Amino acid sequence: MELLQSVDFWTGLLKIIWINIVLSGDNAVVIALAARSLPLDQQRKAIFWGSSAAVVLRIALTVVAAKLLQLSFLQIGGGLLLLWIGVQLLGEEEENIVRAKEQGNLMAAVRTILIADLVMSLDNVIGVAAAAKGSMILLMMGLAISIPLVVFGSTLMIRLMERFPVIVMLGAALIGWIGGETIISDTALQGWVAENSWLHYIAAAIGAALVVGLGRALQSRHDKELAASA
Repeated sequence: MELLQSVDFWTGLLKIIWINIVLSGDNAVVIALAARSLPLDQQRKAIFWGSSAAVVLRIALTVVAAKLLQLSFLQIGGGLLLLWIGVQLLGEEEENIVRAKEQGNLMAAVRTILIADLVMSLDNVIGVAAAAKGSMILLMMGLAISIPLVVFGSTLMIRLMERFPVIVMLGAALIGWIGGETIISDTALQGWVAENSWLHYIAAAIGAALVVGLGRALQSRHDKELAASA
């Protein structure tokens, strides 16, 4: 009871919720891209289970985040994985989307959400861990409360993608941008980047361009194969 009546407790809880609101935008885009090809009932399940599993993973990750981020080449590998996810999500042609809506692939969508959220949260959880100040109760409450926010944002994003298809490309570009940022932020490159701070933006822009370019090329190849087989 004393814990719940503590001003520091409620201040820390509000900080964690706010951090997650600010940082959940890119996660909502990834979740929406991964779930958009599923039937409506499976979209809801993918968003809920993907978001919930990601939050549980974030709690575990927050405990060791500071040490993980000190490992050389970890963020390079994570950034490359994000670029690959972005290309795959954008390269999914309309025929595959129609087929997926007929068959459904819930576990594949949840797996994509989980992997992408894990990589994208590597640096974000540092802020959450700082706000929690070592309190696991505070950490779990704050992240659990953030689940509805991510679920709502993802659901809204799917509807916008269906109405405005260009958002799909912008979302993939965002994943590429974050992938580039993740790679250039690796501890192995810190000394080099510190002397050339502009490389941070160059790497992010290259990541975005790479995902969009390869994704569109993959999409075009699928379209040609579909036309040839028709």
